[in-house]
Amino acid sequence: MKIKNLKKKLPLVNREVSWLMFNDRVLQEAEDRSNPLLERLRFLGIYSNNRDEFFRVRVATLKRLSRIGKKVVESLGGDPDFILEQVQRRGVGSSLRFERIYREILGELERHRIHIIDEKEITKEQGEWIRGFFHDRVMAMLFPIMLDSAPSFPYLKDQSIYHAVKLERREKKKTRYALVEIPTDTLSRFVVLPQRGAHHYIILLDDVIRYCLDEIFPSHEYLRVSAYTIKLTRDAELDIDNDISKSFIEKISGSLKKRKKGAPVRFLYDKAMAHDLLHFLRKKLKVLKGDNIVPGSRYHNFKDFISFPDLGHKELVWPEVTPIDHPRFTKGESVFHVIRQKDVLLHYPFHSFHHIIDILREASIDPRVKKIQITLYRVSKNSNVVNALINAVKNGKEVVVVMELQARFDEENNIFWANRLQEEGARVIFGVPNIKVHSKLFLISRQEEGKLVDYAHVGSGNMNENTAKIYTDKSLLTADKRITQEVREAFLFYHDNLKHGSYKHLCVAPFTMRKKFISLIEKEIENAKRGRPAWLILKLNNLVDREMILKLYEASRAGVRIKLIVRGTCSLVPGVKNFSENIEALSIVGRFLEHSRVFIFCNGGEEKYFISSADWMTRNLDYRSEVAAPIYDRESQLELRHIISLQLRDNMKARIIGGKEENAYRNRKNTKAVISQDEIRNFLERKAKAIRREITKKKVEVRSNRHRIKRGTPSSRKRV
Repeated sequence: MKIKNLKKKLPLVNREVSWLMFNDRVLQEAEDRSNPLLERLRFLGIYSNNRDEFFRVRVATLKRLSRIGKKVVESLGGDPDFILEQVQRRGVGSSLRFERIYREILGELERHRIHIIDEKEITKEQGEWIRGFFHDRVMAMLFPIMLDSAPSFPYLKDQSIYHAVKLERREKKKTRYALVEIPTDTLSRFVVLPQRGAHHYIILLDDVIRYCLDEIFPSHEYLRVSAYTIKLTRDAELDIDNDISKSFIEKISGSLKKRKKGAPVRFLYDKAMAHDLLHFLRKKLKVLKGDNIVPGSRYHNFKDFISFPDLGHKELVWPEVTPIDHPRFTKGESVFHVIRQKDVLLHYPFHSFHHIIDILREASIDPRVKKIQITLYRVSKNSNVVNALINAVKNGKEVVVVMELQARFDEENNIFWANRLQEEGARVIFGVPNIKVHSKLFLISRQEEGKLVDYAHVGSGNMNENTAKIYTDKSLLTADKRITQEVREAFLFYHDNLKHGSYKHLCVAPFTMRKKFISLIEKEIENAKRGRPAWLILKLNNLVDREMILKLYEASRAGVRIKLIVRGTCSLVPGVKNFSENIEALSIVGRFLEHSRVFIFCNGGEEKYFISSADWMTRNLDYRSEVAAPIYDRESQLELRHIISLQLRDNMKARIIGGKEENAYRNRKNTKAVISQDEIRNFLERKAKAIRREITKKKVEVRSNRHRIKRGTPSSRKRV
């Protein structure tokens, strides 16, 4: 089949539908009884948080595109209205499944003597305690708005939850309606009641307020008061001002204010809501149409369940995992000495992120370090990475920070740190016009023996000590000139956007990455046609770029064996006759979020290994600054290969993409259970112990030789 015909008949899964399939895999983890019970509850929270973001970003985008018409169909890969219908249809099914799983978990919590109760199940003693709590902690934060007398309908904050209150008056007077915001931004959603024997009781803040409605609206005036939770989701797209008189920070700050008042994309309400109250709200919220209004359960913002209290039940949560110290780094030895001797590859969250902090801390006080350059995309709110950079400035180092302000939902945090860095004297570069800087780099320049020596970091994840505990990512630390020189070229581009740089070793988007990976796939195609070994393994978060998918289909048709590990969105369809018969695809969803990108090519037996910040999406390859680094160190290559092989053997957390049954687990019968994340940690622990023994042995030999030389024994003289 010719390439032109291939393009026309390209089997593709729509990006939005594929994403929903991914979120269903998260829901599977909530359903999986092998997971600790409270972790299953938290997976429901993760699922809910993912779904909210999906509506804020993807559904909002589809709604905007649907207004454009036929022009977007080809670029989007389908009619946006049809895709929205699919999204809505799948959403209903998933919501029903969500409710079933939640009820099942509640029943199991009861068996463990953990009771989530509502306002109708409160005992007299509990009621007295709750009213005291309400008066002391809650009431002062509640400011009801009487909707029927308000001059206009109040602004509903994105992602906040409210009680819509129906107030039935005495003596057949007109019913009134009110709105009360539930203050979950300042109070925990979960109120832990006094324990009764071995039984724990938890009530949601929503129900505390329901129980105490008569305290807010005096019972002498109202015959009956009822409350139903509502929530509005708004478009999260940033509309950036083009006013050239404003700084980039001013533009982003202004856009964030506009985002808070973005167009509504979903109105969620308690399906038990009184019809007259729902009619009143629909009338007042004129911007809402039928497809925006979604009946839901009694509780919204289920994302709060990510922070559900564990109540001391250690058996109901995962055991705490202590990160492994990489054995190459030893106390008292300079990190620069270690990296100069040998490349170091870190695997989070199994290895400790504190090694990155240690490098930056040592660089900040080392008199030989002259300059630190770094890219920052998402940093933690109390960032030790940024604190180390500020310390470097105070110690007289030149510090250059490329801060990407347009990291979705982290813009305010990035603005805060950008201002702080500038105040301390660091030079801050706000990205590149029309290109989002997503690379994970730093370069430390150190004076050694009369010349500057560079030490580089290239990674797959953010410089964030919090996410490094829960995301699987990789960091390459190297003094290899082939890589450090090209990292320097990348930073030159950030300084001067006209200097794109020349790259032989790094794959850099938007300049060389697409071309380089296509070239590597084409080499596999050529080898397959010659009857030589030809295969490749790709580990990604998302695979949606049509050109790259087409090239993979072409490789499969040529006989190249392809294995994919794609956590999230995968538009490629494996196992299709004449397209992808040689392609197998898995998705791993487990305790830790799979976030690393790894690419391995057979390359005629001389395997090539890369780690990268980039997925294979058009935005990553063409509209972002991304970097993929080759792994040249043989030990690191073998380590990476073994880790990927463990993931390919996973039969507990791996689902088959593109099989007859959607999100089917791999066959678990008559095979040893393999949870790859557990196996990877065990492998790295064993390796760390082996390396430490090797290092200890060498130190003993060195001390022994020094002792012999000092004593002047014949054996030592002979060695000399």
